[in-house]
Amino acid sequence: MRRYSLSYLLGLTPWERHGRAARAGIEALLEREVAERPHPPGRALDLGCGRGQYAPALLARGWQLVGVDDVPRAIDAARGRGLDATFVVGDVTDLSRDRLGSFDFFLDVGCFQGLGAEDRLAEGRGVTALAEPGATLLMLAFGATAIRSVVGGVTRAEVEAAFAGWEAVSVEAAETTGLGWPLTRTSPRWYRLRLRG
Repeated sequence: MRRYSLSYLLGLTPWERHGRAARAGIEALLEREVAERPHPPGRALDLGCGRGQYAPALLARGWQLVGVDDVPRAIDAARGRGLDATFVVGDVTDLSRDRLGSFDFFLDVGCFQGLGAEDRLAEGRGVTALAEPGATLLMLAFGATAIRSVVGGVTRAEVEAAFAGWEAVSVEAAETTGLGWPLTRTSPRWYRLRLRG
């Protein structure tokens, strides 16, 4: 949390620049999620939501949105946007159904990839505990490249190990526009998972 708290304090948030640059691609992925569901599509949890960058796109598609992030400054900014969503200071490795409820869709843009091995497993357990039958997870994560120790990154096997009860529906290369060097060398992927059963 310290690293991200400092980043927000100093205004160094390259992940937000990427989100703006790759907006069309991200919105197309969100459209795909909605197309497969009745309307309204249900409840969505934005994991590591930051300042709520993806909240307008999720809300515009009919999701009832909850965002969770462990940086209070980011959550305060998200709440200050005046959106019809709930933003909660919390730890993605300690998700509580009693506190948050259950969800039909989970969005993780760059959060999981920065966690250590045990914390990735904890996020996976927490998401699974909050998931409704047939829930889906859309996750953007860097690959396990040579600069993984600096920027994070995961392998497909690590994603699947953390979400053992989920099926990998698709794994697609992600847009690198807006990332800047050396992040353009991180082989980002969009993982789309569905809860089995």
